Amino acid sequence: MENLDRTLNDLPLYQKGYIKKLNCTGTIRRRLLDLGFIEGACIIPTLVSPLNDPRAFSILGTLIAIRKEDANEIIVHF
Repeated sequence: MENLDRTLNDLPLYQKGYIKKLNCTGTIRRRLLDLGFIEGACIIPTLVSPLNDPRAFSILGTLIAIRKEDANEIIVHF
């Protein structure tokens, strides 16, 4: 199986990935870090809204919804 580095939006539903880095700055970066979006954290997409935005992710035992535009700034390894 090939290891891939892509954005969080590319991570298929229910597939485990690991956060590699955040490409955002400012307030959104601070919020994501506070919510546990840190390097090496395991993240799993678990829910998709009817219009595919936002998606909900399981991270550190919590379910968090993220907009596509913000998830595009999160690089994951899977």
